[in-house]
Amino acid sequence: MQLLLIWAFAVVLMLLGWQWQRRRSNAGIVDVLWAFGLACSALWLALSGSGALTARALVGGLAAAWGLRLAWHLWRRVRSEAEDGRYLALRQYWHGDQRKFLAFFQFQALLVVLFSLPLAAVVAHPDPSPLQLAGAAALWLFSVLGESLADAQLARFRANPANRGRTCDRGLWRYSRHPNYFFEWLHWCAWAVAALGGPLVWLGLLGPVLMYLFLRFISGIPFTEQQALRTRGDDYREYQRRTPMFFPWFPKP
Repeated sequence: MQLLLIWAFAVVLMLLGWQWQRRRSNAGIVDVLWAFGLACSALWLALSGSGALTARALVGGLAAAWGLRLAWHLWRRVRSEAEDGRYLALRQYWHGDQRKFLAFFQFQALLVVLFSLPLAAVVAHPDPSPLQLAGAAALWLFSVLGESLADAQLARFRANPANRGRTCDRGLWRYSRHPNYFFEWLHWCAWAVAALGGPLVWLGLLGPVLMYLFLRFISGIPFTEQQALRTRGDDYREYQRRTPMFFPWFPKP
């Protein structure tokens, strides 16, 4: 019942988002609503969960805060910038077919449910240890601070007109081509830690596995890098040559 209500909420949310993008020709709102939907899901799971109060408080506090931070960060970009190049390319490929966009938005509603499963595993844990929850919270904090720093460094770089057409290779972006995605993945590892020893531990472990697969092979890195190559060409190819793709490491000379 918990997940059914989450799915129903996400369906309505994404339907409203689809209507919004129809009027403004900007499908980037789907990312905002995905993050916001997960924040609402975390709150609902925390309130309706059957596990220990400490585990539910962790989800209701930290997971909701993560989702709201990400939604706000993405919303600031969507409301003030033109449509993201990834979605613009998709719009051109689909010739603006709104039926396909509707299916795409509703697929994101299913993803809200899918990525709620690791959180459901945590709120069902009857007796997580204080050390376990402290470790999960520390990992959560490290990942959110890292992602926030990467986002801020990229925004600062893009705000400088002198950097137009160039690739950000400063700060965390010197050590990974996608540090924001790396810390996003690391965030889901926190919920895997919090779910250890619980009855649904396998759902907790599903989080980092699914997020890595989506970021690395489906919706994250492939689309982002294709767009970067279209807009920055050889500058980005050189960045690809010397900079690790996902896991941070020292760049090649």
